[in-house]
This record gives sequence, C-alpha cells and structure tokens, in this order.
Amino acid sequence: MFTRSELEIKTTLELHDLCHRYGIKPTGNPGYKTSFIVSLAFPQLALQQMRQGRGLKTPDFNTIQIISTAIDEMGSPTDEQSALIKITLEGRRMNYPDRYDQEKLLGRVIN
Repeated sequence: MFTRSELEIKTTLELHDLCHRYGIKPTGNPGYKTSFIVSLAFPQLALQQMRQGRGLKTPDFNTIQIISTAIDEMGSPTDEQSALIKITLEGRRMNYPDRYDQEKLLGRVIN
C-alpha cells in the first residue's frame, strides 16, 4: 500500500511502472501524475468491491461438492503420463498414430 505522499514524489514514469506492475490502468489522461495516483489507491477499492459482492466470491457448499466430484472423476496422472506431458510441453512429439493420443492426453491437462 502506498501513501499519497509516497506517490506524489514519484515521477510519471515510476507511477506508470507501478501501475503496469500491478496490472491497473491510469484513471483519465496518462499524461498526468494524478491519473496514476488515483489508480494506485486500488487496495481500498478492491476491498470495497469485495464488500459489495463484486469480483471474487466464495463458492457455496453445493458448488464445492460439485467441483470436488469433478476433480475426483478427472483423476491424477501417473508418473509416466506426467513425464509425457512434460516432454510434450518441451515441444517433443511422438510419431503418428501415437501423436493423436499424446495430444489428447495434453488436452486433458490444459482444458
């Protein structure tokens, strides 16, 4: 969290870099320091949004049970499947027709 005085002594470039670091956009004209300073008050805004029920929410118990069931059905990869996924992510491909199943296995992880 930043105090207003901490932000006011920074240059426009430094403020720009801070906004970029935290993934927020300046409010208004990016040529003015105040546009960045207003945006860098995001911690309070984020908490206010949470209190209003906006953004991230805690799922209810039924949703958690459904997600748990889906995860159980998905299973976890064996050591050999994990190794194949890793080598696939490194760009190595098997010969056809095994390549189809290699891509299918990778699709189960990524999707």
